[in-house]
Amino acid sequence: MSDTLEFNEIYQEVKGTWNDGRLRFSKQTVVFKNSKTGKVDSIGVSELTQAQWRRVCLGHGIKLCTTTGHIYKYDGFKDTDLDKISEYFKANYKVELMEKDMCVKGWNWGTAKFNGPLLSFEVNDSSAFEIPLSSVSQCATGKNEVTVEFHQNDDTEVSLMEVRFYVPPSTGDEGSDPVEAFAQNVLSKADVIQATGDAVCIFRELQCLTPRGRYDIRIYPSFLHLHGKTFDYKIPYTTVLRLFLLPHKDQRQMFFVISLDPPIKQGQTRYHFLILLFSKEEDISLTLNMNEEEVERRFEGKLNKNMSGSLYEMVSRVMKALVNRKITVPGNFQGHSGAQCITCSYKATSGLLYPLERGFIYVHKPPVHLRFEEIACVNFARGTTTTRSFDFEIETKQGNQYTFSSIEREEYGKLFDFVNAKKLSIKNRGFKEGMKGNDNMYSDSDDDQHDAYLERMKEEGKIREEANDSDDSEGESDESFNPGEEDDDIAEEYDSKASASESSADGGDSDEDRKKKPAKKAKIVKERKPRKKEKKVKDVNAPKRPMSAYMLWLNSSRDRIKSENPGISVTEISKKAGEMWKQISKEKKEEWEGKAEEAKKDYERAMREYKESGGGSSSNSKKEKKKKGGKNEEKKKKKSGGGKEKEKERATGNDSFKSREFISSEESSSESEKGKGRKRKGSDDEEEAVSTPPSSEESGSD
Repeated sequence: MSDTLEFNEIYQEVKGTWNDGRLRFSKQTVVFKNSKTGKVDSIGVSELTQAQWRRVCLGHGIKLCTTTGHIYKYDGFKDTDLDKISEYFKANYKVELMEKDMCVKGWNWGTAKFNGPLLSFEVNDSSAFEIPLSSVSQCATGKNEVTVEFHQNDDTEVSLMEVRFYVPPSTGDEGSDPVEAFAQNVLSKADVIQATGDAVCIFRELQCLTPRGRYDIRIYPSFLHLHGKTFDYKIPYTTVLRLFLLPHKDQRQMFFVISLDPPIKQGQTRYHFLILLFSKEEDISLTLNMNEEEVERRFEGKLNKNMSGSLYEMVSRVMKALVNRKITVPGNFQGHSGAQCITCSYKATSGLLYPLERGFIYVHKPPVHLRFEEIACVNFARGTTTTRSFDFEIETKQGNQYTFSSIEREEYGKLFDFVNAKKLSIKNRGFKEGMKGNDNMYSDSDDDQHDAYLERMKEEGKIREEANDSDDSEGESDESFNPGEEDDDIAEEYDSKASASESSADGGDSDEDRKKKPAKKAKIVKERKPRKKEKKVKDVNAPKRPMSAYMLWLNSSRDRIKSENPGISVTEISKKAGEMWKQISKEKKEEWEGKAEEAKKDYERAMREYKESGGGSSSNSKKEKKKKGGKNEEKKKKKSGGGKEKEKERATGNDSFKSREFISSEESSSESEKGKGRKRKGSDDEEEAVSTPPSSEESGSD
């Protein structure tokens, strides 16, 4: 027979709920580990007094009784496990595993028997149901009736609130009341917290974050009493699961976190964590309300009658001695700023995430503690609102997901190395090299494709500058370009059309302004068309620009991508190629970059030979500048001449002025047609002047 027996998927009954976990029988202890909370219950072999094998709702179960009065129930065994467990108990525990049947008659009349911490209701000497008295929160008496109330468990779907027992009047001794005797037996073993006696010590006005407020903490031998202005909480030490002492990021404050199971309650609110905030500079001198002999006997040197030091050290030291649990502190993790925590947000509230040696804890609203054992995988995701941060997602084995957002990108390397060292499963492990130390990792979602495109455009821009360094006209047009002028030109063009159809009632200054402003448009818009045409003519015989390393690789890999992904579109090919290019090793990239460098040198040599043979000379650009200069002079002369003629017409027209009432419809229509004709003629002349270079005779006549 082996030294240990282990069983998976075993359920422990705690206050009406079944907690799944693993049960192990060894020669020294019986250990049950809760899969949900990680809490470990250990029973020494020397404490076992009785063991029963029973048929229960989940198959078969074992009930263990100890010398301390505790009852432990484990269900989920198979019928075939009886012989194996029975033999192991006889050989190692010297305890016989007895089989006991439960009464299933459904009768509600029987005998109540108190067996230590257990109230058993029996019918015909068979147990119908049992009540652990440690689950009783209150016991009230009435006439021939006793009401037993129970502690509530939030994990149960249906909770038993109370049970009422009818106690018939006794026919024996007149002096004893059977109802009071029944109630006293219940209260003697019930878990009813009563603040009797003096407190061991008292801490005044401590700042508490959850539940929020300032509380006086009274330390009693068996429970902790939080006394505030509005609420009071009594916390038994048996409900304390873990203790944490965490330094704040500012290095001036400390968090002391007490994990509770079951939690403390206030109405419908449950507090699974008690979080205290201390200043490191605050000191205290503490005197225990016990004599030195009693302190030494009870705490075995862990505490002294008189102690002094920092307030957080005194509180943590007293709690550790009374609860008898270790205090968890941060391990070797250090963030980008040197702190042992990471600033982040959880559920739109900012807080601190502490990577511990065996889990993560988030402080403070709401507090979250995640053990590595219950984590299925983690994920590093891009921030949804900004590229300067990322999200850290944790998915548990129960299917719950916790997202810690707005983490600074500088923390990524440290956090990734920590998670990797703890051997946690990382979803996007393949992107580690790209994210670590890469500023572009948190850019757009298609960053791979954009990076390659940007690289190609930069190279093409450098080549274009070298090839067109003598083209002065392009530089002038770029400098004079103003995006805001296009909208202004559109509005001015609309105004000039409206003024042409109207009568000459407007002032001369406004007409001159309207005629001068379109000249800017002619300069900007008309200048570009010859430049584009000249570019096309020049690029026909010029050598083609070289491709970048990415484009060379893409051309050689495009057929392979199509064959591996049949039916893929052009955009999807680019996106797929960008992802593949990023995952290529440095040696492969250097090979393609070498090819791109050779192509660039060949292009520069061909471009040099092309220029030496007379191609791409700067004479064309000089001629174009002369043409443009002549056009501008011609337009200025035309505008000045046209303005003078209009001024003369207005001056002569004022002598023979007629109001609109005396103008006939035919005259007005003829004048408007003439005005339109003048406008069309002027616009045709202007277009001809722009399209053909001016001759010396035309300039002389003007």
